[in-house]
Amino acid sequence: MAKRFFDLADDMELQGRWLLGDPTSLQGQEVDDPWQFTDGCPVQVEAPLKIPINHPGRPLDFSLAGVGVTPIVHKGVAHIFAELAPDDVQLFPVDVAGQAEPYFILVATRLIRCIDDNASTEVRYWQPEDGRPEKVGEYRGVSGMRIDPAKVGGAKVFRTWGWSIALIVSEDIKEALERAGVTGCYFKEVTGPSAISQEERERNRKLLALRDETDAAREPFWRTLGKLDEEVIIPIVAGGGWPARRQVWRVIHRPEGRTLLVTDGLSDFFVDQVAPSVGFGLELALETNEPLGNVEKSWPLLLLERVGDEVAEHESVREKVKAGFLSMEVSGQGMPEPLLTKEGRVGVLLGMASSTLPCRFSMPAGEVRLVTVKVLMPVELAYLLENGKHGRDELLRRFVEEGQEHLSRAWRQPVV
Repeated sequence: MAKRFFDLADDMELQGRWLLGDPTSLQGQEVDDPWQFTDGCPVQVEAPLKIPINHPGRPLDFSLAGVGVTPIVHKGVAHIFAELAPDDVQLFPVDVAGQAEPYFILVATRLIRCIDDNASTEVRYWQPEDGRPEKVGEYRGVSGMRIDPAKVGGAKVFRTWGWSIALIVSEDIKEALERAGVTGCYFKEVTGPSAISQEERERNRKLLALRDETDAAREPFWRTLGKLDEEVIIPIVAGGGWPARRQVWRVIHRPEGRTLLVTDGLSDFFVDQVAPSVGFGLELALETNEPLGNVEKSWPLLLLERVGDEVAEHESVREKVKAGFLSMEVSGQGMPEPLLTKEGRVGVLLGMASSTLPCRFSMPAGEVRLVTVKVLMPVELAYLLENGKHGRDELLRRFVEEGQEHLSRAWRQPVV
């Protein structure tokens, strides 16, 4: 009978659960390398550690903690691993804030090269052009993972070479954890037939190639506008009405303390067609010279997301935007108070020309319009709605006259 193995992950769907932070010393100092516990090799712990609770909630028997996704297990779980896989794991006692029961860091000490590229749904490798020479040849992404059990040997707990974020356990350990009623575990089988057909795999390969070609064409353009921020991580949203069903935003730092936020996907290929294209033929750009702090939680990004959703969901909006100017209102929830209308909305003007930003850029599949997003003060929105095209033209003239142009600011005087 063929061996079965499972990827053991954290069940993030559990309501009211806790979220744990990276291990620290008893004095609260973070460990130097929070990823050492998931490298798939033995580690040395010189001093006692504790685990902070980042988000209070229901304690779980199994959790992945912090950015290092360190496995934290209750004593009952530790006993199961120690009994069934003593040669494959290390267990280090830790103090979990507010918990009297013993908890342990679980370290899988084996790293096995066993991912089956052909049977997995999708694998991507780091390439020299990615700028991470230390990672070249390792996996950049793995989905629908399948492993070759013949390469595992006698191991029951291990991590996969090149993609060590995956914690793999044998079927008997999975069943023991389930019998014990362990909370927090989510299992996904990594053995057995591939989850997709050869035709689906070929389609995915073509989509990946299109994605790489699109990114390779668009990123150099973003870099011409300023310093592309590689540190700020804005989570990619999968799904929605964007052409390739991925919603991405980039942060570009520009002279004079300006920050430019742009959509990075409205000009993607259409995922249903598997053919080169520029999608909706546009990308949105919102620039501000106000300090943002945490960009991911800033009002300009929130506003850009909402405008992007409107553009993606309504063809009539896209056509007007590509043809020239368009004003619209979006929800003002979470936005600065000076921007809110009496109805709790925020007005924007799309398509204003800029002396410092190009209005178009070229992609292999065609031209893309770069559409500026200018936030309006409530009285400016009212003036525009009351006076129509004349009001819009007058606003544009005054914005240029006062040196604002397309810049968006929440704290400024209206121009009317």
